[in-house]
Amino acid sequence: MFVETFKVNSSKCQYGPDSIDSQYEYQGVETEVVNGELVAVPYSRTWHLRTDTKVPKLGLMLVGWCGNNGSTVTGAVLANREGITWRTKDGIRHPNYYGSIVMSSTVCVGQFRGEDVFAPMHSMLPMVNPNDLVIDGWDINDANLAEGMCRARVFEYDLQRQLEGHMAHLKPRPSVYYPDFIAANQESRANNVLPGNDKQAHLDQIRADIRDFKAKNELDKVIVLWTANTERYSDIIEGVNDTPENLLRAIEGSHPEVSPSTLFAVASILEGCPYINGSPQNTFVPGCMELAIQNNVFIGGDDFKSGQTKFKSVLADFLVQAGLKPTAIVSYNHLGNNDGKNLSAPSQFRSKEISKSTVVDDIVKSNQILFKPGEHPDHVVVIKYVPAVADSKRAMDEYTSEIFMGGTNTIVAHNTCEDSLLASPLIIDLALLGELATRITYKTGTMTEYDSFHPVLSLLSYMLKAPVVPPNAPVVNALYKQRYCIENLLRACLSLPPENNMRLEHRLNPRSEEAARQISK
Repeated sequence: MFVETFKVNSSKCQYGPDSIDSQYEYQGVETEVVNGELVAVPYSRTWHLRTDTKVPKLGLMLVGWCGNNGSTVTGAVLANREGITWRTKDGIRHPNYYGSIVMSSTVCVGQFRGEDVFAPMHSMLPMVNPNDLVIDGWDINDANLAEGMCRARVFEYDLQRQLEGHMAHLKPRPSVYYPDFIAANQESRANNVLPGNDKQAHLDQIRADIRDFKAKNELDKVIVLWTANTERYSDIIEGVNDTPENLLRAIEGSHPEVSPSTLFAVASILEGCPYINGSPQNTFVPGCMELAIQNNVFIGGDDFKSGQTKFKSVLADFLVQAGLKPTAIVSYNHLGNNDGKNLSAPSQFRSKEISKSTVVDDIVKSNQILFKPGEHPDHVVVIKYVPAVADSKRAMDEYTSEIFMGGTNTIVAHNTCEDSLLASPLIIDLALLGELATRITYKTGTMTEYDSFHPVLSLLSYMLKAPVVPPNAPVVNALYKQRYCIENLLRACLSLPPENNMRLEHRLNPRSEEAARQISK
C-alpha cells in the first residue's frame, strides 16, 4: 500500500507552526568486562529532536559546474522544472529523479490491516524540492552549460536540443587552477581561472562569489559541492595544514600544499555554508576538519558512490554476512570521459584507488570467524582511460570466496555505469539531506538547549565512497546500514521506532488466546 502523505498521531510527536518536536527512546548496547568476560549491557536514552519546518530557498554551487556531472544535474533539474519531454527511438521519455533516494525511494511507515504502508522518503519531513534549486558554480573551463552538456554526450540529442536555450546563458565563474594537483592533460581546458598564485586572494574571491550568489538570488542557504577533477593527495605537514590556524596562515602565505578543493572548503566554512567533497582526494586535512568543527559548519565527503563501489558494498556485505570468506576482490574499470582522462595520471589514480579500496574494510573487520586479525582479501583496483566509451563506464569485478570444506566460489559481474546519470541524483540527495540536517537539532541527557549534529556529517555516507566521519567514530561502508541510518533518523524525528523487520506480531502462536486477540486487531 502506498500513500503520498501521512501524519503521526502520538503525544511524543508535536506538530507546531514552525517545528516538529519529537521524543525518541534510543535503545543501545554497551559492553563491559565482568569477571574477565565481555558482557553486553543494554541501555536506553531519551532524545528530544526538533525539526524546523520552514523550507528555505536553497542555492547549490558546484565546483566543476561545466563538467559532465555539473551540466547533467543542471539539465535534469531544468527538464523536471519545465516538464520537458524528448523523443528517442524507443518513444517519448519524461524527466524524473530516479536514482535519488530522497525523491524516488519509499519508507515503510507502518501496517494497515496486515499490509505494509509505504510513503515517499521526501514526504516524511519538509524538504527542498530539487525543482526549486538555484544552481551556480565555478569551472576552470569557460564553456557555457549548453556547450558543456553537448561536450559531455550524456543526454539524448532531442533533450539536449530542447535544453540548449535554457542553459546557454549559464556561465561558470572563474575557478582555481593549481597544475600540481590535477593531471597535466587538463591544462588545455584551463582558460577560466583566477589570476596569479595568491591563495589568500583566491580565497577572498571565492567567498565573495558565494556572497554575491546568495544576495542576487535572495537565497536563505547555500551548499557548496565539489564535482571537479580528482586531485592528488595533499601531504599532511606539521605547521602547514595540521591546525586551523596553521592552515589559514598557509593560505595567506600561498603554501604550495594547499589544494584547490581545500581552499573551496575553507571559503565555504568561513561563509557558514555546508561543503561536500564529491572526489576522492583528502580535501579535509586536519586543519580544515577542525576549522569546520570550530565554526560549527557541516562538511561531508569523500567521493560519489554511484556504480561499481555501491555494488561492491552490497555484494561484499552479502558474502561475509552469509558466512562466506572473500579471498580476492578484483575490480577493473575503463571510462572515456574527462574524469577518466584525469585519472590516467598516477597520482590522481592513487586518490581514486584509495577511496575504492577501503569500501570493504569494516565488513571484513566485523567477522573474525572468517578473518583473523590483520587478514584481508586481496583487493585490486584498475582504472584505464578509453575515450571511445565516453560517459558509459565499464566496470568488471571478480569476487573469489572460500566456501564450505575448502571449496571455492567465484562471482563475475559486468556493469555498464552511465557515470553522470548515476552521480547526478547523488548530488541532489547530498544537497537535500545536507540542508535538512541544518534544520534538525537535539537535546539529550542533562542538555538544556538544543544543538546541531556533529559538523562532520557522516549521515551522508550512503552517497559517498570513502565516508568521512567524526574523529574516533567508526566508518560504516555496508550500504544497507548507511541507508537505514538515514531512514531511521527521519523516523526518529517523528517519534517512530526504527525499522527492525522483526515482525513479532506475525510470529505469535495461534494456540495462545492472547496471540489470537493480538492477531485479530
